Amino acid sequence: MRYEINGTTLQTLDIYLDSGDSIFTESGGMAWMKGNIEMSTNTRGGLLKGLARSLAGESLFLTTYTGKAGQSLITFTPEAPGSIIPVSLGNGESRICQKDAFMVAQDSVSLEIHFRRKLGTGLFGGEGFILQKLTGPGIAWVEIAGEVREYNLQAGETMQVDPGHIAMYEPSVNYEIERVKGVKNILFGGEGLFLASLTGPGRIWLQSLPLANLASKLMQYMPTKSS
Repeated sequence: MRYEINGTTLQTLDIYLDSGDSIFTESGGMAWMKGNIEMSTNTRGGLLKGLARSLAGESLFLTTYTGKAGQSLITFTPEAPGSIIPVSLGNGESRICQKDAFMVAQDSVSLEIHFRRKLGTGLFGGEGFILQKLTGPGIAWVEIAGEVREYNLQAGETMQVDPGHIAMYEPSVNYEIERVKGVKNILFGGEGLFLASLTGPGRIWLQSLPLANLASKLMQYMPTKSS
């Protein structure tokens, strides 16, 4: 199996399936395909797992695509302008992703929900309690709005981040929510009441454009009903 990512702000992901290769995606995630491909849609793990995934922004049903003969092509496109990030995972290796980041993965990858353990992190973390957890072995692809910057935090090294800009991180990274200090900073700083502190060791991926920010900006230009 090989893949190609094409484009800039509106990227496409081409995956070439050899006979026997399988990938899965959320229902309706495929854009176009050619060749001999078998499609199978189910809850992948049962109804309870399907319902749990739906809480993390994915559809109740997942669709598996399997190459049947020769080489076939299947293409996926993101839901918003941004970046498609390949995530290569070893056996038992995981990434924690923002809600609705999952795009497609090899059949060997596990997609689960991930609960933030601390109440404050869940209430004020910008994305709620529920995230997505991808576990290998295999390759998964995630879609992140905007551009993505990757940082490798050393043990004890901390980066403070507006919570909406956190796209993905390794499970070894400690995620805490802290209140902004100073009354003037809270009232006039424009950064909200809380910041996330990410402490290493581990890698983090930050996005330049949280979808919530984009939606808020677009709402300013939406027509309103006249009274």
